[in-house]
Order: sequence, then C-alpha cells, then structure tokens
Amino acid sequence: MGKIIAIANQKGGVGKTTTAINLAASLAVLEYKTLLIDADPQANATSGVGIDPKSIETSIYECIIDNVAPQKVITETETPNLFLIPAHIDLVGAEIEMINLPDRELMMKHALAPVKEDFDFIIIDCSPSLGLVTVNSLTAADSVIIPVQCEYFALEGLGKLLNTIKIVQTRLNPDLEIEGILLTMFDTRLRLSKQVVEEVKMHFQDLVFNTIINRNTRLGEAPSFGKSIIMHDAASVGAINYLNLAREIIEKNHLSTPNA
Repeated sequence: MGKIIAIANQKGGVGKTTTAINLAASLAVLEYKTLLIDADPQANATSGVGIDPKSIETSIYECIIDNVAPQKVITETETPNLFLIPAHIDLVGAEIEMINLPDRELMMKHALAPVKEDFDFIIIDCSPSLGLVTVNSLTAADSVIIPVQCEYFALEGLGKLLNTIKIVQTRLNPDLEIEGILLTMFDTRLRLSKQVVEEVKMHFQDLVFNTIINRNTRLGEAPSFGKSIIMHDAASVGAINYLNLAREIIEKNHLSTPNA
C-alpha cells in the first residue's frame, strides 16, 4: 500500500515532531511496517527515536541531492516495525543546492519511489518552514496532517500553509489530500483550550481529527530519553492519545487488519 503522510506546519512549537515520532511509533506497534523520515535539519525526529544525528553518515540529504538509494540509508529503531531515514544539519544546504535543478520540487518523490511499496506507512516530519524541502515533502506525500496547538493565535499562519497546500495540489501533486487537522497541547484546565477546539472545529469541521493530544509531562520528556512515548511510558495519556490517532487513521484508510 505505502501511504506517505507529511506532518507540516510552518509555525514552530505546535507538536509537529512529537506527532511524527509518536504517530509513526503507534502505527508500528499496531503492526504496520512504518518508515519515519526526518526532513528537518534540526534532526529532532532522529534523536527522538534514539539515534545520534552526529553519528549519521548518510541521511535524507544524500537521498535527495546525491541520488543515494534510500535502502542504504534506512536504519532500524528500537521500536519493532519502525524504521528511520535520518536527517543531518547538511539538509540546511539542500534548499540552495536544489534551486537551479530541473524538477527541483520532485526530488524527494523520486528518492522515495523505490521504497514506497515496502512500507504500510511513511511519515515525513517536515521542517517548520514553507521552503523547498517542505514543498518536496508535500509533493511526495499522499496526504498531510496539520498539527494545531490549543493556544492563543492557534490559527495564525494556517491560511498560509493551506495556500501552499493548494499550490502544491494545483501544480505539483493533484492527489495530495488533507488527512486531518490535529489539535495538540490541549489543557483540560484551560477554558482557552476548549475555545480553540470549538473555533477550529467550526472553521474546518470534518477535517479535524476526533483524537485530541493532551498536554502531558511524559510526552514532553520522552525525546530527552531518545524514545517514543510508547517506549517511554505506554500507559501514559500521551501514548493513549497517539494510539487513538493511529487507529483513527487506520480506520479512515479502511485498513482493518495489518498488512503482512
């Protein structure tokens, strides 16, 4: 099947990398073979699954720029069924190197084509910008998840992202769909959080996932241990939230049983 889902929002601090890591890990523990791609030069998704970015010799950068086969770059993680194509700080230079290349927006799509059918899900953690690497991720993806935090100014910048998605759909990837808008960092004690949920649901209705990600201490500390929340504390609220999100996506894509 091989469904590619990009996690994108040019606004920082919305739970994008947290979502990429933990959704990928949740799909993996539900027995779907999953590939996490770190397409952010900060390499937080790489370190967040326990791999030191400084030890990386080949990364998504080499796949895109040097045509290195992705099979040579994919690495196993401690989570069964979860694999990683890591990022490296070199990815910062990719934007400039790609600028004059033909089909510059399609380079990630071409790079991932050889492994797309090897996985049930491929999750791309995009960088917090709307630059060329993010456009490449959206062009390669079948769908996009947009994390939105339940805080003041939650919808700020969302119009710009939706406009970029529309441009990608029109010019580069007509099949790109919005998988859903994911509400993150929900604080049950704050009236503001509840107001943001109401506002986003009023604006976007069926596009909003039923699952809401709660603000959760264990979720916040897991990356410092180089673990997904599932591996760090499977009984935590954060782990339950992301498993519910994974199940919602599986159901939405009509996948009742794991693929072999």
